[in-house]
Amino acid sequence: MESTILIIDDNPDTIRLMSAMLREQARVLFATNGMAGLEIARAQRPQLILLDLQMKSMDGFAVCERIMADPDLRHCPVIFVTASSGVESEIACLDAGAVDFITKPLSGPVVQARVRTHLRLQAALASLDTLAHKDGLTGLHNRRYFDEQIALEVARHRRQGAALGVALVDVDHFKLYNDHYGHQMGDECLRAVAQALAQCTRRPGELVARYGGEEFVVLLPNSCGNNMQRYGAWLCQHMAELQLPHAASPVAPHVTISVGLCSLAPDMDDTPARLLEAADKALYEAKRAGRNRATLGDAESAKCRAD
Repeated sequence: MESTILIIDDNPDTIRLMSAMLREQARVLFATNGMAGLEIARAQRPQLILLDLQMKSMDGFAVCERIMADPDLRHCPVIFVTASSGVESEIACLDAGAVDFITKPLSGPVVQARVRTHLRLQAALASLDTLAHKDGLTGLHNRRYFDEQIALEVARHRRQGAALGVALVDVDHFKLYNDHYGHQMGDECLRAVAQALAQCTRRPGELVARYGGEEFVVLLPNSCGNNMQRYGAWLCQHMAELQLPHAASPVAPHVTISVGLCSLAPDMDDTPARLLEAADKALYEAKRAGRNRATLGDAESAKCRAD
């Protein structure tokens, strides 16, 4: 996958020069001021930001401070580009959160070498991060990654005033499946369910993770209650169409799922725990009603109980 570099500099000549130096190494984006650079960074999530220190409207330190304070951007490495080459200036750049600095006048081989080094480091860190956030059995994201992402999405949807959806998915009578077919086949069943859920979760920002045991969880940005109900019914139908045999199930001769749904536009008091509590209660209701169905929970009730 091609890396992306964002150049933030108010000098068009410098942008053209650095773009020519780096276009063979990555896709190059640019902004001519700090605010535009922050907007592009949030939208594109570059692997590396080259940030001019001496800009007029908002200098590099101010831009870097906002990058470090933004949970969506703080892990993006920043290299300062500066005309100052003194020790104090270099220390100030590193103390501000930059991973490196490049001094002017720009040297093509130096710029390319430093950028290449940091792109390699980013690729290595991304690989380690992927391994740390993956479930070993199913290949889905794990509970740890989901917990990180739902916290970010609650904060983002709170800022935007948008509805965030959560779906808890449980494989019906999985213990009976394991007892009947054995644990090895049980693992194969979980992999098949995980693959099916992943196929149903493809919109930008959507996330499916293994929650624990035979439970999975789906995070659905910008999803109101009606959309969640349709999504839950679609999941149940899709799972039934797979026709995975489950001779021991009292519900159906094939593997089925129960789904608990919740949708909420978070306010300042809402937390990920409240969303999950509402989805969990809805899952309980789906099981109590006979399983193999999706039920939409009441997030407001969960909020009242927590209060």
